[in-house]
Amino acid sequence: MEEKQEKRFEMDMCSGPIMKKMLMFAIPLVCSSVLQLLFNAADIVVVGRFAGDNSLAAVGSNTALINLLTNLFIGLSVGVNVLTGLCYGAKQEKDLTETVHTAMLLSLFSGLFLMVGGIISAHVLLNWMQAPQEVIGLATLYLRIYFVGMPAVMVYNFGSAILRAVGDTRRPLFYLTGAGIINVILNLFFVVVCRLDVAGVALATVISETVSGGLVFRCLMKEKGGIHLVPSKLHIYKDKLQKILRIGLPAGFQGVVFALSNVLIQSSVNIFGATIVAGNSAAANIEGFVYVSMNAFHQATISFTSQNMGAGRYERVNRILFCGQICAIVAGLVLGNACVIFGNPLLGVYSSSPEVIQAGLVRLRVIAATYALCGMMDVMVGSLRGIGYSIMPMIVSTIGACGLRILWLATIFQMPEFHNIQMVYYSYPVTWIVTFVAHVICFIWARRRIGKRVQPAAV
Repeated sequence: MEEKQEKRFEMDMCSGPIMKKMLMFAIPLVCSSVLQLLFNAADIVVVGRFAGDNSLAAVGSNTALINLLTNLFIGLSVGVNVLTGLCYGAKQEKDLTETVHTAMLLSLFSGLFLMVGGIISAHVLLNWMQAPQEVIGLATLYLRIYFVGMPAVMVYNFGSAILRAVGDTRRPLFYLTGAGIINVILNLFFVVVCRLDVAGVALATVISETVSGGLVFRCLMKEKGGIHLVPSKLHIYKDKLQKILRIGLPAGFQGVVFALSNVLIQSSVNIFGATIVAGNSAAANIEGFVYVSMNAFHQATISFTSQNMGAGRYERVNRILFCGQICAIVAGLVLGNACVIFGNPLLGVYSSSPEVIQAGLVRLRVIAATYALCGMMDVMVGSLRGIGYSIMPMIVSTIGACGLRILWLATIFQMPEFHNIQMVYYSYPVTWIVTFVAHVICFIWARRRIGKRVQPAAV
């Protein structure tokens, strides 16, 4: 009975209607991501309202640095997701067990490495990023406390990747919801009642992350079958580690390069002054909700494709890609253009300044309106990773979405007639289109290779 209860969270992605199951898989992912954005926003609101501008700047100045340091390791969870899906689809219980135990021990090692490295190097890194001297002390304190929670962050990400690979996106949502509520309550308690300033926000984050990581770890311990986790049997299996790294490292490296390119984009935005920067920041925050909605179908495409590859259901790969594309396009078009239509009231939440709102609308009309292109590009990457290719989409994305964007800023943007904020924003849809086309070509080539190597299973 207990095993049947736990099986209801898993999903057979290798048979039945793809679209219906993809939506059932993706909707909890969307909710999880939106909740994460809302909880992160709550951190900023609490510290901004009750601790002051310097404290707000100290917390905000760490976002890009945290993403830069963690993207490589979070990318490894993509490798965990793909390998788990392959083993689960192929019903290889021994390989699945070894993958789970390797992944969870790797998550702990990754988290400890980030924790020690972040605590030691926090002040130096913030100096390199030219953090304002009046906030660098608070920023360093926040960052050092924040990185204490890195082992829990990695456990949650790797554990959630395992659960997603077997079709379970609901329990990570439950755990994140509980942890997020704890985070908001502790934020208010530590900052308003205890007057701990940025240390209180960081401490609340660490505690809530520990709760979510602990719940995922406990969930795997209570599971049955191949994903059952036994802490005393945690071990790095060399062949599984190599496969995780082969898929995960390129994904992580791509995340790092994207973070670096975003820093360069931001520097181009900064030259237009505080009003444009404020409008850009507000619009980008709104677009985040559109992005995570499309990204859920990128994650779904990876999990569905890898599970079907493991089961030998190669004839379903193209249909999975088609369904993923349809869902991402609809989400991008509907939500992206809703942001444009309701741009004024949405931006009004962030600022009452008409100039800032107008600056935000300029970005929304270029980027949010065409955001579906980004979703299309990401789904192609998800399909390629799901069939076992990770280096190729990394190279294409790095050259297309990052390299071309930087080239655009160094050439076209430098021309006097094109030296305006709109041309910075146009670098996004242009590079999305080019990169999407390149990914389609790569997918056709990779799909033909698979067709020659294996005999498709009967429908």
